[in-house]
Amino acid sequence: MQKLKILYATSEIDPFLKITSAADIIRMLPQGLQERGHEIRILMPKFGIINERRNRLHEVVRLSGINIRVGNEEKPLTIKVASIPNAKLQVYFLDNEDYFNRKSALTDPKNNKMYADNDERSIFFCKGAIETVKKLGWGPDIIHCHDWMTSLIPYYLKTQYKDDPMFFNTKVVYSVYNNDQSAMPLSQNFLEKAKLDTAPNELIEPLRLNNLDGVAKGGISLADAVAHGDANLSSDIDDYIRNQAKTCLGFCNSDDKDSYVDKYQELYHNILN
Repeated sequence: MQKLKILYATSEIDPFLKITSAADIIRMLPQGLQERGHEIRILMPKFGIINERRNRLHEVVRLSGINIRVGNEEKPLTIKVASIPNAKLQVYFLDNEDYFNRKSALTDPKNNKMYADNDERSIFFCKGAIETVKKLGWGPDIIHCHDWMTSLIPYYLKTQYKDDPMFFNTKVVYSVYNNDQSAMPLSQNFLEKAKLDTAPNELIEPLRLNNLDGVAKGGISLADAVAHGDANLSSDIDDYIRNQAKTCLGFCNSDDKDSYVDKYQELYHNILN
């Protein structure tokens, strides 16, 4: 079977950060595929609650030093890396002091509400992920995006990076999860901040909902395949996925690791062939 280059973009992975059960899935799937000979890279934000010393993170100087534009500002990107214990897997952490140097990941512990600039943090991470891949000189066959924070990656691949030869043959899988705060509003000028306000209307229509649900729907609409990360998604999202009429993988029970990995490996090959 064809050996693939697979990039995982996520906001959590065990053992570095576990917010939901997605952290376990994202920990298991890349290792299972790597054991079958596929080439794996994993990218996630370096949230401030991730202990650098305990997890042995260190900066990758040759990858750092890129500036990422968010709105009209340039934000410096620092790349750090750590190995997953008992696995031959590395995780690249995308860091920026303004966005990620906080005492919690996505919600403000003072009021338990999502950070008001989570939309900017998503923009920074998604652009930073693509720029990191370019700096690595590693063109992925598959980019597997997990949850709303990664949703803009397929947007950027269809717009700002559509003529980049590194991604000409790249396919995107988007995994959808339930979010307690999916109706959280984004900034009124979100599209301008993301530099997507001049993109074709049919591409950015879901983002005009201006909430996390809209961001997730955008990821669904532009991905080459969609996977159910949770057993029961909201009826609205479920209906939206069905209406897209694209390759879809229903929720898989991860208790049987081999079967679970089989299904995703088959999904990846199906959308490439």
